[in-house]
Amino acid sequence: MSGFSISVISGPNLDRLGKREPAIYGKATLDDIHRAVEEAAKGHGASVSCMQSNCEGELVTAISHAGDRGFHGILLNAGAYTHTSIALYDAIRASALPTVEVHISNPDGREPFRRRSRIAPACMARVAGFGASSYVLGLIGLLGHLEKLRSDERG
Repeated sequence: MSGFSISVISGPNLDRLGKREPAIYGKATLDDIHRAVEEAAKGHGASVSCMQSNCEGELVTAISHAGDRGFHGILLNAGAYTHTSIALYDAIRASALPTVEVHISNPDGREPFRRRSRIAPACMARVAGFGASSYVLGLIGLLGHLEKLRSDERG
């Protein structure tokens, strides 16, 4: 069992999931996604703390202080801030925690302005296009990475 603690952070408009453009984002609500991530974490002996904000500054604070709050990694769906926010990029770098960028839709298959991620260079990986399952897939990948790091440290 891992014992890892993961901060799951969702950005702007993700509180509207289930109502917002269901043809793109599906019918699952953010609460549904949080429950699925919590169950997956529990199954891997980990814990998660989930939050959402439409405010960039709140996201920056949550990311940059995640390590100070005892988290081992971050699962981040920055929403539209993915494409615009140098502040989130800087916060990820400042946290020094492994961070996985997740997206419900596939940004590369959408409008041209969504094809550029400002945060990707600060993230260790990206999971996109699997609908609500992107969160769980990202979590599993992040936990596997953390387990490998722990194993490597033990020699």
